[in-house]
Amino acid sequence: MREPLPPAPSHPPSFDDDFAGGLDTAKWIPHYLPHWTTPERSEARYGVTADGLELRIEEDQLDWRPEDAPLRVSNLQTGEYSGPLGSHRGTHRHRPDGLVVRTETPCRLMFAPHRGRIDITVSAGADERCMLAAWLVGTEHLSELDSGEICVFEIDGSAVGPTTSARTGIKAHHDPRLSTDMAEVQLPFDAREAHTWTVIWGDGETIIGCEGVVLRRILQAPDYPMLLLIDLFEIGRASGSYPKAATVRRVTAWTS
Repeated sequence: MREPLPPAPSHPPSFDDDFAGGLDTAKWIPHYLPHWTTPERSEARYGVTADGLELRIEEDQLDWRPEDAPLRVSNLQTGEYSGPLGSHRGTHRHRPDGLVVRTETPCRLMFAPHRGRIDITVSAGADERCMLAAWLVGTEHLSELDSGEICVFEIDGSAVGPTTSARTGIKAHHDPRLSTDMAEVQLPFDAREAHTWTVIWGDGETIIGCEGVVLRRILQAPDYPMLLLIDLFEIGRASGSYPKAATVRRVTAWTS
């Protein structure tokens, strides 16, 4: 029998959004790591539906960076930071080819907790070229070492069916205090159905769960400000019908 997740805190959340009023720009930036590229390439495509905010990849959407083509992404994130134009300073230096700031962005940390609990309710898509993901990434505005990532989930459309597989865990990136620990987990349902992921981190431990049960306990946790990113990728040449979509239904967080 799987271990149940701890109950959510009894006090009111510090962050809660079901997108009923549309995209709240006091909570979300609808761009993917905009400092590493240009606005027309980083800007998300999305629509508000009765179920929440639908991230979309559309046929005329540009690649995130020409160097990464073919790769398109629609993303929401809860802050941004970069160094000066032409520098290598900025949140999430995740590419090995030497990212350079192309659009200088001010430091805006609208939601960047050190620790806490976040519940993310989503519905994935099943397009084989797409991936729905949620990450917490170190802001790096205080130190370049604060670059670790908690991968709450990565769901490939090709892995969605009557049961679903997903990747989850920790990626150290440039933080020597962490070690990368990723694993594939099996979900006993079709991820196109609405389902809730949970991450709880702090005091040297990260717990990742889904639908009320613990999937992973990892004996390490970043301890610095982290931004939340939720995104839909299309990887590979454009094909099939558009728009390709996945829905973010609600995000609720408690911090301490």
